[in-house]
Order: sequence, then structure tokens, then C-alpha cells
Amino acid sequence: MSQTSQISSPSLIATVREWAEMIKIEHTVFALPFALSGLILAVKGLPDFATVLWTVIAFAGARCAAMTLNRLIDAEIDARNPRTKERAIPAGRISKKQAWFLALASFLVMILAASMLPRICLYLSPVAVAWLSLYSFTKRFTWVCHFVLGIALGGAALGGWVAAGGSLSAATPWYLALAVSTWVAGFDIIYALQDIEIDKAEKLFSIPSRFGTGRALQISSGLHVLTALALLAVGWCSGLGFIYFGGVCVVAGILVYEHLLLKPNDLSKLDAAFFNMNGILSISTFCVILADHLVRHLL
Repeated sequence: MSQTSQISSPSLIATVREWAEMIKIEHTVFALPFALSGLILAVKGLPDFATVLWTVIAFAGARCAAMTLNRLIDAEIDARNPRTKERAIPAGRISKKQAWFLALASFLVMILAASMLPRICLYLSPVAVAWLSLYSFTKRFTWVCHFVLGIALGGAALGGWVAAGGSLSAATPWYLALAVSTWVAGFDIIYALQDIEIDKAEKLFSIPSRFGTGRALQISSGLHVLTALALLAVGWCSGLGFIYFGGVCVVAGILVYEHLLLKPNDLSKLDAAFFNMNGILSISTFCVILADHLVRHLL
């Protein structure tokens, strides 16, 4: 191996890691399983490979664009926040020009993938672009920003449903979207607990900075109760069986445990509550939906 290739390979790996960290690729585990859940619930058997592939590509493009835009729009604020000042854009490791290119290219990928799915997906893609672009600005004027993010990810579940079924006339996808929206808004409130002081200093809006830690945790808990109820409604509307409802009990237990990890005067386990528990919850929900679906329709 030449010296050039020995140098370039680690450099390429480092670059890929930098971009993957900027868009928090590991957080895809939060929403992609719900997009795939919508896809599965919309069909009687299993969706064809092409539909799954284009749905995943559309989701990946949308999420990459949204995260990159968020990093771009918040770059100056991130530079003044001790927790985020070492992110790639404020630290200068990724230029704003490069990030803008990635965001625009990702939106184009999303639209291209949407064009390969039922026509309604292409028609709704401008709505997705507008909503995903709006989110990063909302913290500048309203504490309901958490709900804007929740609805954005709830749209992933709706997107999965229309990708396979092409219609939003049924109740199931809306209950699934409600479950995702309240779940995401609830854990985003938890995540925002880290930045109460910087939000106040920067005159940014969030539920924790507006209502305080204790009340924020109560609001998050209430939203997660709605999540469990909405998941029960998904099962009832879709005629799902004991596997699914048993899984919802597990999911409810995960949500309870997540909130037991946090106390108003002790947020030391916030990372575990935010990433570990929510990643397990998302994957668990998808697995029980898939298992119940396979038992009812294919076995």
C-alpha cells in the first residue's frame, strides 16, 4: 500500500464520521422504524422491495436535510453554547457552503424517491420540505417548537403509510402519527433540559426554559401517556392481536422507566433516558407490529 493511500483512507473515514456525527445518523433509529411500521400496517402481506427501498431513501434524504438545516441555522448559537460549540460547523470542520449543498442535495434525493412512490407522496413532498425547514426557526419565537418537531417525525409514519397504501382516509395512520408526535415531543422536552440556561441567555423558547424543569418533566410524562393511548388505538383500529398489545405494554413500561430515570434535581441519567430508552422503544414497537402482522397475514 502506498503512503498516499495510507494517509487518504484514515482521512476519508474521519470525514465520513464527521458528516455522520453532524446529522446524528445514529438517531435514525428513533423515527425510521415508525416509517416502516406505517408501511407494514398499510398492506395485508408485505410491501414489495422497491416500495421499502424508496421509502427508506426518501426518509433518509428528508432526515439528512432537516438535521443539516438545523445545524446551519443554529450554528452561531451553537458556537456560544459550551455543550455544542465543538460541533462541526461552529468549530469550522465543515463549512456552511458544504452544509448547504448537502441539505439541498438531500431534499432533491427525498423528492426523487417520492416520485418513485404513489403520486400522493410527490404531491406532499413540498409540505414536508416546508415543515422540516420551519422547525429550526420555531425555537426563536415559541415554546411549542417541541410539537413542531414531533409532527415532523409523525409525518414519517404517515409517509410510510401512503407509500404503501396511497391514501390517508383510514384512522390508523393518524393514530400512529399521533403516537410518534407525542412521543418525540415528550423526549425532545427531556433533551431540552440540558440547555435551560443557554436558552434563557439567548432568548430562545422551550418548555423547560418557560415552565421550569419540574413542570417540563410533567408535560413530557403527559405526552407519553398520550403516546401509549394512541398506540392502543392503532391496534384497535387495525385489528392487531395479542402480540401487538403485549408489545404496547412493554413500550409503556419503557416510557415509565425513562421517566423514573429523571428527577427535577438530578438529570445525571438524561443521556440514558434520551437515547437508550427511546431507541429501544422505537425498535420494539416496529418489531411487535411486524411480528403481529406476520402471524395474522402470512402464517
